[in-house]
Amino acid sequence: MTSRTVERRGDRRHRIALIDGPNMSSLGRRSKQVYGEINSLADLQRYVVEYGEALGVEIETFDSNHEGYILEYIHESADRVDAYIINPAGLTTKGEGVRHALEDTGLPTVEVHFSNIQAAAGSSRGLGGGSISSSFTHTATGMCMGLRQYSYVGALTALVHALDDQGFLAPNA
Repeated sequence: MTSRTVERRGDRRHRIALIDGPNMSSLGRRSKQVYGEINSLADLQRYVVEYGEALGVEIETFDSNHEGYILEYIHESADRVDAYIINPAGLTTKGEGVRHALEDTGLPTVEVHFSNIQAAAGSSRGLGGGSISSSFTHTATGMCMGLRQYSYVGALTALVHALDDQGFLAPNA
């Protein structure tokens, strides 16, 4: 990774949990048009961790194909992390339990997707079956999608700046 500095407003070393849901474990075998050249979920996680280090934050990664494991992770991590980035993947339209758990933490959450889940069928950045509605979007702090692995970088950059801006995420702001 090229070394660059991003100017931050704060210097706190935030801890951000990155959660990848069902089917992300097959990342290297999925459509190259939508998912790009990332060869594995481990490569993606390494990419995000390295980018986090460049921003001065710690990234804690977790992935599972099982909703219950994701729920347990959220419950046990809520007291040690400052925020979440989640690609709900296979839970996007049905992951109400995970969405509720994230909402209950009271922590900022950014939803990410490699594809543009709102794009029409046949779109170069969309899903093969056309647009879908996410269960997560209406309670997420923000969303970044359609930019392959760069969706994660965009989400992480924005989230770190939001965490550094004490007024932005304040309940009465």
